[in-house]
Amino acid sequence: MLWEANAGLAREALNHQFVRGVADGSLPLESFQSYVAQDAFFLESFARAYALALARCEDQQGMRDFAQLISGVIEELELHEGYAGRWGVSLEGVEPVEATLAYTDFLLAIASLGGVGETCAAMTPCMRLYAFLGQSLTEEGIGEDNPYSEWVGTYTDPGFEALAAKLEALLDRYASDTPAVRSVYRRAMALEVGFFEANAGPS
Repeated sequence: MLWEANAGLAREALNHQFVRGVADGSLPLESFQSYVAQDAFFLESFARAYALALARCEDQQGMRDFAQLISGVIEELELHEGYAGRWGVSLEGVEPVEATLAYTDFLLAIASLGGVGETCAAMTPCMRLYAFLGQSLTEEGIGEDNPYSEWVGTYTDPGFEALAAKLEALLDRYASDTPAVRSVYRRAMALEVGFFEANAGPS
């Protein structure tokens, strides 16, 4: 399975300075503010990539599944708006940093030029990784006084896990086990780690 094949990158993300700072609440506020703005920019492209997959999908069940996944992204964006309001972050006119732009350009290129299976391979790592991070940090224990506990809770929610599982099922349905699919999946995982690195702040 692709997730198991990229477990090393998943562990790298879990142990990343950004994620550890979220886990213990020590992440500088300005780093989280930057992350929220960049992630909102990213999620808009994520929703568009889903929409392109929906447009290319040839069966009704797949169309319904992608429509539900788009709705999930819209809900996540609404949560980001809530974070932004509480943390004093403007989501208007966000200028993407290099790591964000690399990721969004990759997603939209695959969704525009590749098939539905390759698009699922490009998008699944984000969903599965965030579910993995939320569940892992919750198992470690997040204090109620941790300022980022709500963020962790978002990705521990059973509804988010259900969406991640739905996307994995779509990957299994539409993608073949080819070098191209494996490469796209691994590239997305590496871009996730790069995204955390860009928002980690000073060491």
